[in-house]
Amino acid sequence: MGPPPGTPPGPAPTSSPGTPRVLRAMNDRAALELLLEHGPLSRTRIGTLTGLSKPTASQLLARLEAAGLVVATGTTAGRPGPGAQLYAVNARAAHAAGLDVTPLRIRAAVADLTGTVVGSYELATPGRRAEGVVRQVTAALDGAVEAAGITRAGVGRLVVATPGAFDPATGRLRYASHLPGWHSPTLLDELAAALEMPVEYENDVNLVAVAEQRLGAARGHGDFVLLWNEEGLGAALVIGGRLHRGFTGGAGEVGFLPVPGTSLVRNVARTGSGGFQDLAGARAVRELARELGVEDVGSGPHAQAAAELLARAAASDTGPCARLLDRYATGLATGLASLVSVLDPELVVLAGEVIAAGGEPLRERVRAELAELAAPRPKLVAGAVREGPVLRGALESALAATRDEVFDTSR
Repeated sequence: MGPPPGTPPGPAPTSSPGTPRVLRAMNDRAALELLLEHGPLSRTRIGTLTGLSKPTASQLLARLEAAGLVVATGTTAGRPGPGAQLYAVNARAAHAAGLDVTPLRIRAAVADLTGTVVGSYELATPGRRAEGVVRQVTAALDGAVEAAGITRAGVGRLVVATPGAFDPATGRLRYASHLPGWHSPTLLDELAAALEMPVEYENDVNLVAVAEQRLGAARGHGDFVLLWNEEGLGAALVIGGRLHRGFTGGAGEVGFLPVPGTSLVRNVARTGSGGFQDLAGARAVRELARELGVEDVGSGPHAQAAAELLARAAASDTGPCARLLDRYATGLATGLASLVSVLDPELVVLAGEVIAAGGEPLRERVRAELAELAAPRPKLVAGAVREGPVLRGALESALAATRDEVFDTSR
């Protein structure tokens, strides 16, 4: 199993800090980051943003172009001459991949160095047997690689998102008994042998937090909690700008959290559920709706039915649907109160299909309830990465490590 996303880089280059080689590498990295952030830039603009002189900026761009990391993309409109030449990161200099694994399907995607998704693939996996996991993973990855028009050798790193977490001491998946085939003690070794590339494994909700921190509602925040609700209820904890995973990788498994209003669940690892999941999970929305007399509680999967019920409730000001929103907001705030009381985060992000369906009416109710149940007053916001946030987080983590390797010009 590879190091978790966000692990600090390895040993520094052998050159001493402050030597020309290291300073050049620092300038190169700064220019590449600026090109990623701003898009094509001229030599003059890069010099202005980095504080480098025109000759030094020219040398830097020539060096990066020779290394295949930047490409000329045209000129500033109406301005001829070398000073108007625009440069951009060479998107095809490297690729990274991500997988989002659930009991019913595996979604795979490949992104180029700029973060643009260039290939994707979805593999249905209902009822798969344990011995088919390696085959399913490689098939999903190869489908995305083929769609991207590259080979598997062109992928610099893969990040695999799963429910639960792989215990760093044993290599076995914990907190995800509902994911068949992923609990063999030899699985990670088998996947490493089959994939032959750097692979990291991360909890799916943690990767939603990565996506929100880099692209969404948590940008600029170093301390936040993300509460996620789809088929399962979970949380991600970011402290000091870094994911907090816990000793066995189980930090954020709040579905097991004992909360008021539910029976005390014992042996939660065996039952696969707990107080907070029973109080505010997708199944609980249906049960609340029946209790309140809401008509048509749906017949599909719990998450889909819960999202439809909450969307209806958010559009209603009176009657059982409105009461459903009130009761569900109280359930969410009850579990959140324990989290914010311990962590005192600056921000709470509400995410996942079920919570998102309640929209602003649900967010405002949760905010009001949380203000009465907990002493800290974090800002409460809705998640902004709505399209495949787990897979997007996996790609962002894989890209971060890939860029660290590719952008290191000191080697």
